[in-house]
Amino acid sequence: MESIVAWGLGGLLTGLREGVEAALIVGIIASYLVKTGRADRLTSVWIGVIAAVISSAAIGLVAFVALGSLQGAAEKIIAGTTSLLAVVILTYMLFWMRKQAVSMGADLRKGVDRAVTSTSIVGLTLLAFTAVIREGIETALFLLGQTTAAAGEGLAVVAGAVLGLIAAAGIGLLIFRAGLRLNLSAFFNITGAALVVIASGLLSYGVHEFIEVGLLPGLVAPVYDISAVLPHTEGIGQFLRAIVGYSATPELTTLLAQGAYLIFGLLLYVRPVRRAAATRATATA
Repeated sequence: MESIVAWGLGGLLTGLREGVEAALIVGIIASYLVKTGRADRLTSVWIGVIAAVISSAAIGLVAFVALGSLQGAAEKIIAGTTSLLAVVILTYMLFWMRKQAVSMGADLRKGVDRAVTSTSIVGLTLLAFTAVIREGIETALFLLGQTTAAAGEGLAVVAGAVLGLIAAAGIGLLIFRAGLRLNLSAFFNITGAALVVIASGLLSYGVHEFIEVGLLPGLVAPVYDISAVLPHTEGIGQFLRAIVGYSATPELTTLLAQGAYLIFGLLLYVRPVRRAAATRATATA
């Protein structure tokens, strides 16, 4: 039960974080169209959004089915690769979003202006599609990594993600329709840091899979064995395994990789954005 809750919580956080990002992007585009008297072009935006959501879901489903058909060493290699790829993409997007947040609104409005001035509605549809599918593919790949690591409890990850996406859609609607004031900076900082922690767990899983098939050395395997005190197969240990990749019998390579990612990832993520960059972006906007 603990692991189901933990995997569901991880999926919920992923869906909520990425869903709010997508909702903000769509909200900026839609509200700008309304404020500039171009509400008649909103249909093009919704077409792009729906197409992006369907495409993201299809990519995730195809990848999940293809991964599920593998067995033995091939399954471990692909599972490890998927987890590491999810970590790389998530890390890149977290830091990209953090850096671009100050100018994202201005960039999107410029894109809307260019699309609206064209004679075709395809430009606006493509703008919405590309803006949303970036978040959608990131979400699909990270969830794929989580469901792979969750083994037989992948459904909990998916269910949590769906709830997170629904909550994100509700938050987006409240922000742009009901005037809800949300400290988005604090929200993204907290959820981003939490995702860095979860990503470190996926990294440890991916490294462990590569060690098991002989693609990486374990160096010392295991470094210690505390299964008698806190096993990772039940109770609190199982919960921690789902959230942060805890293992009662870790290899040294796994510990070093996870520890380095966690320390440097959190230190770099929580540091303030340089004021100079923020000032230039604000002036440009």
